[in-house]
Parts: sequence; structure tokens; C-alpha cells
Amino acid sequence: MQVSIETTSGLERRLTVGVPAARIDSEVDVRLKKAATNVRLDGFRPGKVPMKVIRQRFGAGVRQEVLGEVMSQSFQEAVVQEKLRPAGQPSIEPKNLEAGKDLEYIATFEVFPDVEVADMAGFEVERVAAKVEVSDIDTIIEVFRKEQGSLEEVERAAADGDTVNIDYTGTKDGEEFAGGSAEASDLELGSGSMIEGFESGVVGMSAGEEKTLALTFPEEYHSEDLKGAAVEFKVKVNSVKEQALAELDAELFTKYGVEDGGVDKFREEIGENMGRELKNAIQADVKQQVMDAVLAAHESLEIPQALLKQEIGAMRQQMMQQFGGMGGQDLDLESLLPEDMFKDKAEPRVKLGLILSEMINTQELKADPEKVRSTIEEMASTYQDPEEVINYYYSNQEQLSSVESKVLEDQVVEKLLEGATIKESECSYQEAISRAQSQSAA
Repeated sequence: MQVSIETTSGLERRLTVGVPAARIDSEVDVRLKKAATNVRLDGFRPGKVPMKVIRQRFGAGVRQEVLGEVMSQSFQEAVVQEKLRPAGQPSIEPKNLEAGKDLEYIATFEVFPDVEVADMAGFEVERVAAKVEVSDIDTIIEVFRKEQGSLEEVERAAADGDTVNIDYTGTKDGEEFAGGSAEASDLELGSGSMIEGFESGVVGMSAGEEKTLALTFPEEYHSEDLKGAAVEFKVKVNSVKEQALAELDAELFTKYGVEDGGVDKFREEIGENMGRELKNAIQADVKQQVMDAVLAAHESLEIPQALLKQEIGAMRQQMMQQFGGMGGQDLDLESLLPEDMFKDKAEPRVKLGLILSEMINTQELKADPEKVRSTIEEMASTYQDPEEVINYYYSNQEQLSSVESKVLEDQVVEKLLEGATIKESECSYQEAISRAQSQSAA
């Protein structure tokens, strides 16, 4: 087998492979002879069909089948011979498929980049310190009571936090504009769901009252026709409802998984859950800072487009699942969810995967079984039967591998933090949670 290699651009390689005709012909003969023992043709006894007839009837099809397999096998042999690591499937272009002559084809593909791990000693990380205060627990309980509460109509002027039912009509230069009108629409005042000035303009209005609001759309508004436009909204309030909080009783506690122990146990459970959330948020924040530093230190690393497309495809499928499979319809996903939607997040993910993989190999890291166990136990602790969840993870190799990958990533982060400059700062529980959320959304 003859192989020549050419670098076309960046990570792309072009292999020209030549396979001796004898390899194809011998395999075709073997398959035709095997077929001859089983072929049934009118006018011939089973197993007695002449090879000339077999070759005429089946030779072209068998040769095509052999050519496909030989190209696949010889490509694998060629990349091993040339010590290449293909990133994705090759594009095969046949150059000579003529019977009796050597097979020749061109395989074009990308290879994995050579990752040189940068020296990151001294990079800066800010680690926040926070704790769950009594007031934080009170705030969450208030949220729960609101979630389980009800809206009750009141005969007074609307205030922030109330829900009003309104009719409104929006006009620009005296003409109604698209999407600017609604009837019997519920609006929570203070939610920020309308443009600035709308909700505050409704505050103080009572049921049956009408009012015209002169407002201006923001300059960054999504509609070109309304960016920075001066408009008027004629608003009529149909009803005003206030939020009635659910009672702090056994019924509420049960809805959040606390069967016994009353309000003290309820508060204790909430505090423990918030503590876990806070710990995870701080760890996630630090980890994201480390990952950002890794990316910054390897900014010039080129990534294979094949891997980028795979990551985009995975993100697209994940989004589909989040929306319930898009109703099971036969949709053109590439048009509905184009690559540009995912590219900005997919690129750093692929790059990080390559860098972390090299770090893990270089340092010969293995997932620490004790850390894997403690990670699973922590995840299981939020369920009613933790032991059942633990057994599930250890009996499901896919789920276990997922945890092991996370633990390995965390071990890389720990190694990198050993050489980092860490700045400690204090903040509130909510600030720590918000900080982690904004990091993950970036």
C-alpha cells in the first residue's frame, strides 16, 4: 500500500492512498466463490453455477462492496502508519476504481491539534466567602409561601407586587402598532415585563379607572420601528389582585418534602439545601474562573471544525429535548436552530475539552474513587431514598462515567489552583448565587 500525505491548511490533511489491485481482486474472488455455493439460478443445480455466470451476475456488486470496505480498512491502516489522529470522518474522493488496476483515492480530513500546555502559575482567582443567614432562609420561605399562595381581588388602588388585569392600546403618531394592544391581560406590577414607565404608571390606579401613558421605547428595543419611539398607551384597569401568602403550616411543609418536625424542621431542611447550593455556587464560580484562565492561556489553539460541528449538534439536540422534542415534528433543525446560535459557546467547550484532556494525560490523572463516591452521595442526599440513587449510579456505566469525568475536571482545577494567586472576599448568600449564575450564563 502506497501512502502520501499533504497538509492543505491548518489541521486539514490530504492522504493519497494506493492499494494493489491484487488485494481487491483476491477478496472479490473469495466472496464470489462463497456465493457460488449458495446461489440458485434457473437451469443450474444448487452449487453448480459456473463461476463465469456468477461473475457476470454478481461481480460488479461484490466488487463495489469490497471497494468500500477496502477503502475504509486501508484508510485506518494509513493513519496508523503515518501516526495521525483524525478528528472526524474523512471525505473520500476515488481517483481510480477501474477493475484490474490499483485502487487509488484521496482522503481529506482534520487531525487533532498538538496541545502544548501553557505555564499558568500565578493566575488570579477571586474566591468569595458567604454563609446562609436567618434572613436568607426567611426570604426563601417567603418565596415558597408566594408560590403556594393565591391572588385575591381587592378594592383599592394598585401597588407594586399586585397583579392587575388590564386592557391597553398602544399608538405611535396616533396609529396603533403591532403587538401594542391586549385585552384582559394580567400584569404583575414591578415584574419589569413591560417597557420602563408602564408598570409604574399603572401603580395607583383602581378597578374601572382609565389613563393614558406617554412613554418612550428603549433605543436597544428589538423592533426597528419602535427603537427610541415616543408612544402612548391607553390603559384601563379591570381588576386589582394582591398576593395572599400560603399559611406556614403542615400542608406547606409537606409540599416541600418535610413530613414531620414542624416549622423548625422546615427551616432546618431549607438551611441545609441552601448551604449545599451555596457551596456548589462558590465552587462553580471558582471553576469557571479557572476555565476562563485556561482558555486565555491557550488563546491561539486551533480546533478541528469537525469537533465544533459535533458539539453544535449535541447542543442543538439538548435544546430540542428542553423544548419537548419540538412536538415530534419533522423539522429542518439546521434552519430552525442555525449553527450561529451555538457557535460562541461551542468553540470554548471544544477547546477546553482538548486542553483538559492533554492536562489529564500529561499528569496521568485518574478519577479518585473516594471523590466519585462522595460526589454521588452528595447528589443522592437530596432524594428520599439516597441508597437507591447511589446504587443506580454504580449500576449504570454511562452515569458513572459522567460523574468520573466531572471529578477528573475538578481534580484538574484543584491542581491549577495550587499555583494560582487566590484573593478572598466576603459577600452575601444571594450575591454568591447570582455571581455563579452570571458566570454560567456568560
